[in-house]
Amino acid sequence: MLDPHELSLTQIKTLLEDLVNQEEFPPKLIKLLKEDERVGTQKMLLTYLHKRESFELKRKYLKELANFDRSFSLELVGIDEAGRGPLAGPVVAAAVRLDLSNISWAKGINDSKKLSRSERQKLFKLIKENALDIGVGIIDAPTIDEINILVATHQAMQQATENLAQPNFLLLVDGLPVPLLGPRHVAVVQGDAKSLSIAAASIIAKETRDCIMEKLDQEYPGYGFAEHKGYGTKEHIKALETLGMSPVHRKSFLTRLTYKQGALF
Repeated sequence: MLDPHELSLTQIKTLLEDLVNQEEFPPKLIKLLKEDERVGTQKMLLTYLHKRESFELKRKYLKELANFDRSFSLELVGIDEAGRGPLAGPVVAAAVRLDLSNISWAKGINDSKKLSRSERQKLFKLIKENALDIGVGIIDAPTIDEINILVATHQAMQQATENLAQPNFLLLVDGLPVPLLGPRHVAVVQGDAKSLSIAAASIIAKETRDCIMEKLDQEYPGYGFAEHKGYGTKEHIKALETLGMSPVHRKSFLTRLTYKQGALF
């Protein structure tokens, strides 16, 4: 066992950073560090213990999410959407199939709305690298206006499952039933907080849509799509009053509001 008194503060910092994500918790080492009277050691130890607590909570939550999926005793796909409420841009759905026997990489997965952008981006990459299959469906604003947002959301979910390499699995859907998905689907209310597969799908859908809105911000500058992602913020409303609607705005969402008809109307 290392003697912390023989280590520099830099060496202790490196040691603790390496230990944060380790499965085994070294109680003897922690005991020795607590006995180190250096203020720097105690500050770093406190930081480590907070990070470790967060790690343990994520590991526990990951187990709960995975056990929910395993309770179906079938191979399954999680489905969720992003973008039902914004005034502009598409609605995006994702379908994700995970290997539930290999989830050690997935600590931190949660309902996408509960994650910071940086957390979502990191998990988006991990899901893309580790998922067995991913499908995405996108329905644009003109189509939403034509068929309404509920039907558009259901079509995006159907499209996402059709874009899977192997679509014939049990489908777990966040929210209410989706008739277009047929008999092999189960609707799970607040599923993005209960199912690992649905939570993973929520991250893929949200991050995919955010990236689309950032591209639309470049195509239609002035609305602030990169910041608010099409939601009805004060800044967005003000831009609409100045510029009018762009081709990617949902006219059916704006019928109760009167805007100046700008060049992009």
